[in-house]
Amino acid sequence: MANFENPHVVLVPGFWLGAWAWDDVVGPLRDAGLVPHAMTLPGLESVDADRSAVTLEDHVQAVVRLVESLPPGVLLVGHSGGGALVGEVVDRVPERVRRAVYVDSGPLEDGAAVSPDLPPEAVEIPLPSWASLEAVGTSAEGLDDAMRDAFRARAVPHPAGPAREPVRVSDPRRLAVPVTVICSSLPSEVLRPLAHPGPPFHTELGALDVIYVDVPTGHWPMLSRPAELAAAIIAAASSARG
Repeated sequence: MANFENPHVVLVPGFWLGAWAWDDVVGPLRDAGLVPHAMTLPGLESVDADRSAVTLEDHVQAVVRLVESLPPGVLLVGHSGGGALVGEVVDRVPERVRRAVYVDSGPLEDGAAVSPDLPPEAVEIPLPSWASLEAVGTSAEGLDDAMRDAFRARAVPHPAGPAREPVRVSDPRRLAVPVTVICSSLPSEVLRPLAHPGPPFHTELGALDVIYVDVPTGHWPMLSRPAELAAAIIAAASSARG
């Protein structure tokens, strides 16, 4: 069992997911001596949850509260849309985060949003069809029919507010927090050039101390390759800050 400086790992899921998405990852993390905290964000508790008034600030504060409840030096992991939250939380409490880990995602620059074109009247974003997801580059590679059925059965519509509202980051100390990017549907050889400079999803990476790790699969490695994803997170937890 490794001797980690701080064993606490906060796992922030992406759109349509809850803490359940990390079920096959938390076991290997515990076996390695880490203490995982898998999150379900406000509005994602169930299909019956009220999502009409959920904001990006609600999601950010949920993560901040958990991070602040733990000893300083947390490993903060965000998947997909959860990466935008991780970037904003690092900006809020950079002194409490040892390393940020982006799983098939990256931090957003100030003023950018995950889904800025959502109409203002939209309350939620249902899980699209697999064909629609593939058409916009969200690969379901590695998920067999049973996995896809289980995913869809447990998926919850994502609140529109957190997707539509812009990220706000301004503290330069966020740039001193080292980063691991776990590349699954987008290989590191493709992502690296995008970060210097790149579109809103990746521009921040160009200013950060980044380790790139490839776990080739689709967009949901916690479902399709959980053991490999856990190993990459464990390696990130072992990496020294700075």
